[in-house]
Amino acid sequence: MKNFSTPDSLFRRTFALLAIALLALVAGCSTIRFTYNQGDTLLYWWLDSYVDFEGTQADVAKRDINKLFQWHRQTQLKDYAALLGTFQRELGGTPTQAVLITGYREMRVRGERLALHAVPEMTTLAMSITPEQIGNIESKFNKKNEEYRRKFVTGDAEKRQKARYKKSMEQFELWFGNFTSEQETIMRRASDARPLDAHIWLEERQWRQRRILAMLRKVQLEKLNREQTTAQVQAMLRDIFGRLESPERKSFYDNYIDQTTKYILTAIRTATPAQKAHAQQRMQGWIQDFQALAAGK
Repeated sequence: MKNFSTPDSLFRRTFALLAIALLALVAGCSTIRFTYNQGDTLLYWWLDSYVDFEGTQADVAKRDINKLFQWHRQTQLKDYAALLGTFQRELGGTPTQAVLITGYREMRVRGERLALHAVPEMTTLAMSITPEQIGNIESKFNKKNEEYRRKFVTGDAEKRQKARYKKSMEQFELWFGNFTSEQETIMRRASDARPLDAHIWLEERQWRQRRILAMLRKVQLEKLNREQTTAQVQAMLRDIFGRLESPERKSFYDNYIDQTTKYILTAIRTATPAQKAHAQQRMQGWIQDFQALAAGK
């Protein structure tokens, strides 16, 4: 099922076309095809907002993004449709927390698959980045971190719990439609029972950002060749993906997955038959859209 409250990171949004597919889901079933068909442009604009491309960098970035999208459309979207079909069938029964955890891990596998496929494109980009552009990326990181800190980390517990609850309910309402006041009370109670750990998520996103910047600086300062840069990109990906199993963070991530899937399960168990039918219909629309996109429509 959907993964809630996971913070954004350059790594996940720069090199994951999966983010575009999930962005399409968030946009709603009527706009998936439009959003995905504009995804190469959206991803380029997003990257440019961090890097500020110069000269031929822009043309190369557009070429590589287009190539990656072609691969993604031709090889991945049918799988997304099949995975959504599994979620749809599970929702028609009585899904367990184990089922939700499996779904979470399935999404993670697809994200890793995409990132590893994009290593050549990441390598090309990393080799072209200038010191000034590294500064641009770092400045954008700092700006986004301050926005996140202001919204989710600072203030009293009530303010932070309310912001987190509001963010998650926007996503739940996308799936199930409107909730009654009684349902909202249940969901708010379940949301507030989760640890207020936004400060740890901020630490994690800053850790990823430092790892990305360190890789880019090493490539630039040492003038690494393509083979050496590829090795650095692959090492960075191993570190980022391996973070979930690292000794210093494994217990945190395990607890996050446990608490998040319990929260999603509360929404499912609270939903009425009509709301579950709404979610299944929405999923069917997404499935059809992914199938159409895979067919080139």
